[in-house]
Amino acid sequence: MNANSNSKRRPLRNIGIIAHVDAGKTTTTERILFYTGGKHRIGEVHDGNTTMDFDPQERARGITISSAATTVYWQGAQINLIDTPGHIDFNIEVNRSLRVLDGAVVVFDGVAGVEPQTETNWRLADKYGVPRLAFINKLDRVGADYLRVVQMLQERLGVRALPLQLPIGAEDTFRGVVELVEQRALLWTSGVAGEPFEVAPIPVALREAAAHWRARLVEAVVEQDDALLQGWLNGDEPSAEQLHAGLRRGTLAGAFVPVLAGAAFKNRGIEPLLDAVVAYLPAPGEGQSGADQPEADPDGPLAALAFKVVTDEHGTLTFVRLYRGRLRPGDTVLNTSTGRTERVARLYEVHADKHEERTLLQAGDIAAIVGLKDTLTGQTLTGNAAADRRHPLVLEQIVVPEPVIDVAIEPKTQADQQQLGKALHALVREDPSLRVRQDAESGQTILSGMGELQLEVTVEKLRARHHVSVAVGRPQVAYRETISKIAEVTHLHKKQSGGPGQFAEVRLRLAPLARGEGLRFVSSIVGGAIPREYIPAVEAGVRRAAEAGVIAGFPLVDLEATLLDGSFHERDSSTLAFELAAVAAFREAAGRAAPQLLEPVMAVEVITPPEYLGDAIGDLRRRRGSVRGQQLRGSAVVVDAHVPLKEMFGYIGQLRALSSGRAQYSMQFDHYAVAPTSVSAQLRAA
Repeated sequence: MNANSNSKRRPLRNIGIIAHVDAGKTTTTERILFYTGGKHRIGEVHDGNTTMDFDPQERARGITISSAATTVYWQGAQINLIDTPGHIDFNIEVNRSLRVLDGAVVVFDGVAGVEPQTETNWRLADKYGVPRLAFINKLDRVGADYLRVVQMLQERLGVRALPLQLPIGAEDTFRGVVELVEQRALLWTSGVAGEPFEVAPIPVALREAAAHWRARLVEAVVEQDDALLQGWLNGDEPSAEQLHAGLRRGTLAGAFVPVLAGAAFKNRGIEPLLDAVVAYLPAPGEGQSGADQPEADPDGPLAALAFKVVTDEHGTLTFVRLYRGRLRPGDTVLNTSTGRTERVARLYEVHADKHEERTLLQAGDIAAIVGLKDTLTGQTLTGNAAADRRHPLVLEQIVVPEPVIDVAIEPKTQADQQQLGKALHALVREDPSLRVRQDAESGQTILSGMGELQLEVTVEKLRARHHVSVAVGRPQVAYRETISKIAEVTHLHKKQSGGPGQFAEVRLRLAPLARGEGLRFVSSIVGGAIPREYIPAVEAGVRRAAEAGVIAGFPLVDLEATLLDGSFHERDSSTLAFELAAVAAFREAAGRAAPQLLEPVMAVEVITPPEYLGDAIGDLRRRRGSVRGQQLRGSAVVVDAHVPLKEMFGYIGQLRALSSGRAQYSMQFDHYAVAPTSVSAQLRAA
């Protein structure tokens, strides 16, 4: 993922492959590796021998857990490719990958269409301004419907989906595609990997449909160019070259999303997909996100973003995206997020679990650095020159979601006790969506994450990679607390028992904020009522007290704490005294501010045969769920609901029982909501 000389480099594409779990994302990636010559044998998820899912847990579970990077070459272009997880528990991997990528291929299941995790990933790509291609996969499956999925793209994702191809055949007869721009058919007659497709005329039965969809394509493309539009209105038909150029402009601008067809497992549709990646997705510095980032200039001052930290046999690998400048082994870089400098020991181009050492990286590259000890996900690296220090550049951070589920972990032996803290520190560095804290009452170590699967995987890493044996408690809901009215308290902390005394007085006001606002601290001290050096101690006390709420010990969120007034003593005041005063004032004020318990609510999608619909909805309502809608998807009914996480433990067994094993579901965190008083009472009594 780099260039080793200053000569003109080949065209570069930094892309990600994203999808809902089981849409065929890793299978598609394995075919891309094969067709580009990146490997000589195709790995299969079901055989546990894929290149990109190289972690033993990934192969055992048949899912992608960590994003994996590699480099391939197609039609003279270099493609840096990141394969991302599809499971919601590992969404941080998609988040941080999309933050540094220029484009993406979104894989859709031709039967299921737009699934919940795909929708979540799509919104992330919207946030980061990443142009996309849509690849509708599994068109060889029973129930696959290409045009229905195109319609779902438009309705559920709110985009202008622009088919570039039409499938030839359906389900088990799917054998090729009609290319609308070139007006030809591509046929994969045998399905044997690597066998070239056959170019043929458009089948007679599809000519009318092809003319209709090509007219729609032309209309969308000419809107991107005034001269082309004027010519088209005057009766001039755009050439294939003009259509390709217009498709690229419209894709980069986000005016539409090109849609392609295929069946990756049957080796159909991969070559046209690669052609589209090179033709329509952006080079570094292009696209919607280009305006937010430094210009992709290799001769400019260094600007890079660390987006992933991994510990392996090479040591700590810090994955970076270079937006500007060059980087060599031995360089000293400034972490503008922390103000500290670090030295680059080695540079690696990464191919899944293999690493190739490099001597130079430059603008546009994605690679790994060895030697950075204190750099974390989302931090900015620049050069260490005086100008960089005077005007430090800080790139947009990667937003990490709040965890919604906890487990208590305890080391089994004294040796494990000594290793546990170090191992957890390494795992949290790698995955910032994990949290570790000590329970104030029980003294237990609490590990928090996005879901049960993520926590299971983390515990297995503790055992297999870090050789720490732990006992694990049952998963628990990660509740939060908040306040519902304003409260104001004055607290005097005064202690005199021989020697120096302690004196601090603070007047604190707490006020509720909107959901998702977190904890905000404001000082309105004027006139030196409290010296400026003690203000940070007050904030530290507020934040410390907020970690253990007043209902059941859960963190207090979504409130503003304002330091209004106070007083100090020339000799007896100290930072400790003001921190202790703030802790006491906060706890008293929170107790007076009508505290409420917040519980995580999940967006749940249940897919069930129609005959079990009533039972499925009844069960969701018994779980305090609210049904938001239902729709047909092929021969099944899809139910969308909001259900408290507390009520979803053990759901899969019940759903299988009531549907004779035929229904399935997926869920992801949606929002925090005020819990019923009965739930608060249960927690108080526990």
